Amino acid sequence: MDTNTGYTVLGAFRMSKLLRYLIPQKLKYRLFMAFVCLIILPFSALNLYNYQRIETLVQQKISQQSHSQLEQMYRTLEDQIGIAFKTLIFLKQEDTVKSVLRYPEQHDELENKRQMESIFNNLNNSFFLYNPSVYFLILDLNENAYTSYLPREPLAYDKLRSLPGFSKELMNASAYHWVPNDPNYVLRDVSTSTYLLSLYAYLEDSRNTPYGLARISIDYSSWLRTIHKQSDLQQQYFIMTSAGEDISQSVPDTALPKKVKAEIANQPGKQYFIDKDSNSFINYIYVESLDWYIVNRIPLSVLFVEIEGLKRQYFVTFFALMGVFLIMTFVISTTITRPLSHLQAKMKAAVQKNLKIRLPEHKFHGEVLDLTRTFNTMLDDTNLLIQKLNAEERQKEAVHFQMLLAQTNPHFLLNTLNTIKWIAIRQHNDEITNMTLSLGKLLEASLNTEKDLIYLKDEIELVQAYVHIQQVRYSHKFDVTYQYEDHILFALVPKLSLQPLVENAIIHGIAPLRGQGFIHLRVYLEDSDRLIVEVQDNGVGMDLSRKNQAERKRPGIGLSNVKERLRLLFRDQGTMEVLSSEQGVTVRFAIPFLLSTPYGSEHPA
Repeated sequence: MDTNTGYTVLGAFRMSKLLRYLIPQKLKYRLFMAFVCLIILPFSALNLYNYQRIETLVQQKISQQSHSQLEQMYRTLEDQIGIAFKTLIFLKQEDTVKSVLRYPEQHDELENKRQMESIFNNLNNSFFLYNPSVYFLILDLNENAYTSYLPREPLAYDKLRSLPGFSKELMNASAYHWVPNDPNYVLRDVSTSTYLLSLYAYLEDSRNTPYGLARISIDYSSWLRTIHKQSDLQQQYFIMTSAGEDISQSVPDTALPKKVKAEIANQPGKQYFIDKDSNSFINYIYVESLDWYIVNRIPLSVLFVEIEGLKRQYFVTFFALMGVFLIMTFVISTTITRPLSHLQAKMKAAVQKNLKIRLPEHKFHGEVLDLTRTFNTMLDDTNLLIQKLNAEERQKEAVHFQMLLAQTNPHFLLNTLNTIKWIAIRQHNDEITNMTLSLGKLLEASLNTEKDLIYLKDEIELVQAYVHIQQVRYSHKFDVTYQYEDHILFALVPKLSLQPLVENAIIHGIAPLRGQGFIHLRVYLEDSDRLIVEVQDNGVGMDLSRKNQAERKRPGIGLSNVKERLRLLFRDQGTMEVLSSEQGVTVRFAIPFLLSTPYGSEHPA
């Protein structure tokens, strides 16, 4: 055998053995397994898939809402940046500011301060009606400083003038620049933020000659805390640079993990993701003008608290019901399979006890009761059939015994006839010799039980032997004629089927006749496939025969015997009919034409 073929056969055998272990053999376990595999598992998987889809849709929805909120914050911050620019432009165009900064000696110090504070108040009232808070610092070139806030430290002109934000190298072509993490200089009672977003700029005239310096600062940390307080969810806001540096957070002493910052920096356009370490939903937006990220972090436990509760409640109910269904399925399957197992055991016991057993019908109901009744009926019918078979077997044995016994007498008679024949031959009595020869042929034919069909010519010879005996008995009171064609002499006919017909014609038709009788035996073909045999006599007819012998019917045992043998041999193709008239009776039977090949050296006469 090829090695690959051997491995394939071995693998198939192992697979079939594994399947035999995995697949239950008992019906109740198969029903239980089918219920679990085809109903519970697919339904559970479908529910889990649907809940995952719901969570995904909720995440997308929350992300959209959160991103919309971040976009609104972004627009607010951009608006503040834009207003800061507008404020700067206003300060550059305000004549009072120009006058105070260029010519501070025109008024005393208090008046100049009052005028600048008035301008700051007007700006706050006109532009900054909402958070975040904005703080102004104006420096002239004459060592005067004006603020809209209470400083943490005393104002020192030289120190303010030397702030890095006022460095000319940092300024762009428009003489301004942003400092995103400017240390907070406002009194702590007013602002507790660590950093401010500050716009540093030079105030210049039309000839680009500076006459002052301005710092406009936005308290974005306070703004973040205000948005955090307004939020319904326990979410946090962070501001960070693109390099991952923390700028501000809505909740003090909180920070984004480095992994989250790296994820945001690596995928700036993704907008949201799930941080599995902190089990949080991260949403963010990029502020291009400041190179910042505004980040929103929402705990998933808060985001899906209602969904988790609903899921928990649903699956507890679902698995409780599934448990009940499993128990019910097991009970129902046991209810079905237990009677079947009992029936199986009873069937085994029935074989061992020769079918002498019955199932109790009062213990079962429904289909199982019908099955039990059917099983009991089957056992009853089987027992009855066995009894009939036993009776027929005994009957066959008795018939066989009678046949053996009956064969003894014909053999004895045949031996006796042979003895009589030789005595007649020694005494030169031809009549007795011919009678014993004819009777011997009939006895030999009756003793040969191996053949049911013989040649037509052999059957005619038996008829001739029988006729020879009867002519001696009745003193040649009748004549017999034969009509047939030579090509049908080897047609097959039932053995001893013509002799009973001739016997009935002689005994019941010719014997009561006062005159000379005749019997005409005719055999011919009909439609080339049916053989017709007719025996016609000119006897007294059936009616007179019944009157003479009321105790015997005209057809007799011989006719019924031939008719039954025709039915057994040829079924519907073998038929017989009896036609009676005042001048005699005609008996006709038809059988299929079966032409046999002659055996030995026999030829038609």
